[in-house]
Amino acid sequence: MKTNPPLPMGYSELPRGKLANVVTCLEMREKPDVSVPAPGALRFERWQAPSLDDYRQLFREVGENWLWLSRLIISDEKLAAIIHDPDVEIYVILSEEGRRIGLLELDFREPGECELVFCGLVPDAIGQGAGKLLITQAVARAWARPINRFWLHTCHFDHPSAIFFYQKAGFKPYAFLVEVIDDPRLSGHMPETAAPHVPLLRP
Repeated sequence: MKTNPPLPMGYSELPRGKLANVVTCLEMREKPDVSVPAPGALRFERWQAPSLDDYRQLFREVGENWLWLSRLIISDEKLAAIIHDPDVEIYVILSEEGRRIGLLELDFREPGECELVFCGLVPDAIGQGAGKLLITQAVARAWARPINRFWLHTCHFDHPSAIFFYQKAGFKPYAFLVEVIDDPRLSGHMPETAAPHVPLLRP
């Protein structure tokens, strides 16, 4: 049986079917001077109590290429408890035709803090200016409440410009984490064509 050569010091091999995800945590401790751009033909609005099916559909459309998994594997009861909580605010960007093309989720359940849980666009909306509208609205909405800290985490599965995008908005990195997960493309939670920038290694 073929074996891999010895690994250099400091490296750890993962079993096939597992993914290692390098996570970067970022935060801001005070409200930056932010100007929300005019939406133009787009609309930014609160999404009150979305149905689970509608929420998961948009979650998939926005996050599939970046291996967003968490909301696809939890139970309906747990998902409903989160997205229907009064201290969780969900917003969408709507195209001129009324299609949902952006998702923003802010979690205020921890006193004095806001977590930017999800912030993203459907693939064909990236690079059209909607991202700036989404992040500036996120900052404005988060600091509209009496918080001391606004934070998020992103990872190397995300868009390659994600960290720079958040830093430009005023977030500062403060920690690195490593997460090991089962590849969702092998468990059936995502199609095998998802996230083509992440190699698929079958067991």
